[in-house]
Amino acid sequence: MSRDLFSSLPPDNEQDRVRKDAPLAERMRPRKLEDVLGQDHLLNEGKILHEMIKSDQLSSMIFWGPPGVGKTTLARIIATETQSHFAAISAVLAGVKDVKQIVEEADYQRRAFNRRTILFVDEIHRFNKAQQDAFLPHVESGAVVLIGATTENPSFEVISPLLSRSRVLVLKPLEEDHLVEILRRALADPEAGLGSLGLSAPDEVLRRIAAFANGDARIALNAIEVASQLALKKRDANPVITAEIVDEAVQKRMLLYDKGGEEHFNLISALHKSLRNSDVNAALYWLVRMLEGGEDPLYIARRMVRFASEDVGLAEPGALNFAISAMRAVQFIGQPEGNLALAQLAVYLAQAPKSNAVYVAYGRVQDDVKTTRNDPVPLHLRNAPTKLMKELGYSKGYRYAHDEKDRVSRMDCLPENLAGRRYYTPSDQGFEQRVRERLAQIEKLKNAKPEEPGED
Repeated sequence: MSRDLFSSLPPDNEQDRVRKDAPLAERMRPRKLEDVLGQDHLLNEGKILHEMIKSDQLSSMIFWGPPGVGKTTLARIIATETQSHFAAISAVLAGVKDVKQIVEEADYQRRAFNRRTILFVDEIHRFNKAQQDAFLPHVESGAVVLIGATTENPSFEVISPLLSRSRVLVLKPLEEDHLVEILRRALADPEAGLGSLGLSAPDEVLRRIAAFANGDARIALNAIEVASQLALKKRDANPVITAEIVDEAVQKRMLLYDKGGEEHFNLISALHKSLRNSDVNAALYWLVRMLEGGEDPLYIARRMVRFASEDVGLAEPGALNFAISAMRAVQFIGQPEGNLALAQLAVYLAQAPKSNAVYVAYGRVQDDVKTTRNDPVPLHLRNAPTKLMKELGYSKGYRYAHDEKDRVSRMDCLPENLAGRRYYTPSDQGFEQRVRERLAQIEKLKNAKPEEPGED
């Protein structure tokens, strides 16, 4: 059986010999723990992953982090440092049958060489529940040490039994300084990197690439590899990677954004909370970041319509109409022109006075509807279109507001068991301050002493 059946990674005894024609990002993978940049919160002396490796006390774990931060590299280094057999599969290509085959080989490794097996599962979130269940007995029995890698929140994408048997380790995006150092290494390394080509690049150009890469080492290395090819085409005696060459190489920055993943919800949450906090600049930033990342503008428009009702409410009654108009503009003219309508709406909603009084009132009523007796509609509020209904007392005692002084009657309109309930408490913001004053006036009129007959 080939131990490399399911992985593009080389077999254990060849991990240090990467093909010369492999992409630069693959050739420049760190091979030792001390060469890894970033993830200090896990790898510094005394930190959890450092101690697990050095003490050779491994347990199953889930690496959660964005692309290009070293999840696969760390798994391979852990296997090397602990002299474990390394087997890798991708959830995109593999299935339960492949897992069983690796477990059989793990058993052989243990019996023949007294050697532990690390099973690395890339994109573990792509396995469905039944497929993830297949790991449980082997993790429990210790047949394999599972290292899963995912860009998605494990709380939602990995089954609870597997989570309870694993440590979740969060990997962070690489900092700009880390990426610059990785690029320097690539330019200097004559064997795995570009060192034999005589290339150079100013620090500001390396930082330009690092900013473009957005915390992803793979993107940074791919970018400098393309840029190096463009620089060499100029056939200069001392080829230099310039800012212009980098811009040509990268064309357009790839934003970290997954419309179906956690980043989608993180960004819409940031937009919503910036609007609520009346932070115009932050609201515009998160809006544009979502749009440039490829988010559906109508999804954003719908969320902003909801915001107009939930967070602005009657403090600015025109907000809902404004939001609906912006949504229709997006539908009518599409992108990119429609993006300006959303930007205009974001500024309007952010600066508008805020009130969630109607939202809170709805929740209070909802609670009463669910938890109190649903009494029938009081007779005086019912229509009486037939003689029988009139005889049964329908509409009896109803007082027509337009016939009352100040157009307000003293009639109760709630069911008897909820009489006197107050659900809506207007704020003192914007238009709602006028609503507050009007409701106080209405309350005063309702509580006024009834006029005696003959009084003016």
